Amino acid sequence: MGKTKNTKFKRPPFSPDGLAVTSVTHAAEEIDDEDSPAAELLDKLQSPSADMREYACASISRVVQQSLTIPAFLQRDAVRKIGPLLLDHSLAVRETAAGALRNLSACGGPEVCENMVRQDVLTPLSALMRECCAGFDVNPATVTKGQKHVVENIANEAVNLLWNLCESSSTAVSMFNKAGLLDALLHCLERHHQNMELALSAAHCLHTVSEENSDLVRSVNATMFAVLDNILSATHTSMEYTLLRTLAAGSLWNLKNGLSSAQQSQTVSALVATLSQSLSLDAGKFIPDLWRAESARLTIDSTSATDSANTDEQPHNTDEAEDMEEDGKINGGTPNGRKSKKNNDISDLLPRDRLELREASALLSAQQTSLEIIVNMCCSDEPSDDEWEEMSSSDESEMCADGISDTNSSLFSPLCLSAELHTTLLDHSIPQQVLKKAEFPSPAALELCSKYPVWKCLVKKMYRVQCRALTCLHNILASMDTDTLGGASGLQAVAQHLSSLIFSSAEVLKDEEFLEAVTSAIRSLLQIMASKSMPQCMTPHQLMSFCEAATRCELVSVRVNALAILGITGSSLAKEKDTAETLQMIGIALLNIAMKDTNLVVCGEALDALFDVFADGDEAEKAAKNINLLSSLKALQPGFRAKLRKEGKGKYSPDQLCVLDNIRINLKRFIGYLENLRK
Repeated sequence: MGKTKNTKFKRPPFSPDGLAVTSVTHAAEEIDDEDSPAAELLDKLQSPSADMREYACASISRVVQQSLTIPAFLQRDAVRKIGPLLLDHSLAVRETAAGALRNLSACGGPEVCENMVRQDVLTPLSALMRECCAGFDVNPATVTKGQKHVVENIANEAVNLLWNLCESSSTAVSMFNKAGLLDALLHCLERHHQNMELALSAAHCLHTVSEENSDLVRSVNATMFAVLDNILSATHTSMEYTLLRTLAAGSLWNLKNGLSSAQQSQTVSALVATLSQSLSLDAGKFIPDLWRAESARLTIDSTSATDSANTDEQPHNTDEAEDMEEDGKINGGTPNGRKSKKNNDISDLLPRDRLELREASALLSAQQTSLEIIVNMCCSDEPSDDEWEEMSSSDESEMCADGISDTNSSLFSPLCLSAELHTTLLDHSIPQQVLKKAEFPSPAALELCSKYPVWKCLVKKMYRVQCRALTCLHNILASMDTDTLGGASGLQAVAQHLSSLIFSSAEVLKDEEFLEAVTSAIRSLLQIMASKSMPQCMTPHQLMSFCEAATRCELVSVRVNALAILGITGSSLAKEKDTAETLQMIGIALLNIAMKDTNLVVCGEALDALFDVFADGDEAEKAAKNINLLSSLKALQPGFRAKLRKEGKGKYSPDQLCVLDNIRINLKRFIGYLENLRK
């Protein structure tokens, strides 16, 4: 198996309570229908009283944050009943209806979003967005400031609903294109001077909907690029503007093919500069500074002796923590100042009045998004996921003739960046900035945020930035000329850095997201170092302890990476003297996994690593005899073949089957090779 294609970042389906996305639709059996408030609340939507309709929508918005209540609403046709209220004559009803659908889409997951799209929620939603945008342009003299604010609130709810739908449903993206909603998003983006929350929601939505959207690329015009360029050139220094510029940069990258070659060059340079500026900010310094600023502000705002006595507690006031919303995904409160009850289904929420906390969160979101964009830059010439599947399944018989696929090796070949993009990334010190972000978060910032519950949500965000940086490092290593990364000394420095991360504490090896990112980076690094005959970066003891922890991980990708690391390291050691003992340890570990792991892809990777480690050399031959490698492989061969025949087609993709069949044939050949050695 050996090589893997570069990682392309795709956001996971939003599941606030940690349930599998399919569990929401199957959870109806667990709900006592008589206890569900769905019927009563949906009946109230038909009330002639606008106040009652608003109350019903606001209540639904709160109740559906408990994901297990969602099936009861879906069974009663909630989407078709709430949808028309998006165009209710009452602005308050419009806002609460949009909020209810927004929370339903966020807490229900992809299946619920697809269901909402099938029930035509996008028709009233599109009409609502156009009406809101028309309201932006009304003569200020003819409307009150309050009315203007309400229209913007409605638009924000509508844009967030659209964002949730398009993130989970390709059908929603297709309907977005056909409905021409790009203009409405641009209208919302242009209001960044008046309403940053609305502009950020629109920027998130555009960044999502523009990804791998060739129809949208063909329809973009100079106006759209002008709006995004204007945001990119904004000089405001707030962290929310940093996030807005980063999202605009991501959209420009997604839509760059709508520009001429000359314009592309200029645009890519500008957007890489934006990403570099975002990554250059030191979150470890900014977060404590922002916390101190908030603490000082709250102290000044205190008006009573009691409040003053509790000033130290205010940054983590749990009452205020109840009024929170999660990165635009849900509406945590109802309009008109009504507070919704905090819900255990939703985590990582932000209080609305914590300005400094929102700034800190915006900074971390900007850096995470910047790294995700760079990840995709470093694999942008590869097939999309859909194209990958088509290539994998287009002609299995042709690809797997004799069980060996020449096409497969080309599918997994490393990417070479265009010379221009390569130079641009280097000119802005992107590799160095990525490596810096791959370090563990600032201990001072972690300690401070862990101490105060409202700020604790940033801890997860800080670690997520690190994981994205490690994924980014994996792609950079696989796609950039190593000489530009500092040559042999530079790679050794990266190796020492990654080793220091994984051996810093036992706890880090229990974090699956971290393990997936760091094993991918180490795998890429070791492949490069082995190809250049450079010394490995881990001692045998470190290697075995790390891979032992990684192979216990539930994520298949982590186990596969760990086995590949063993294979690469063992193959290098086999060329050195007095390494038989270490090769025996590696061989025993690989054999154990090849025989016992329940996943065929993992078993195949273990076998492939064995082929690499024991392919050649006196030390490898000595070690193979000591661990009875030949008899062990003969013993597992029938079981591997039988499992491949029995489980293959129903459980694994055509591409995986092709690789596994290749390994089946190589296993037979390798056994023959070992038998010849014995003779």
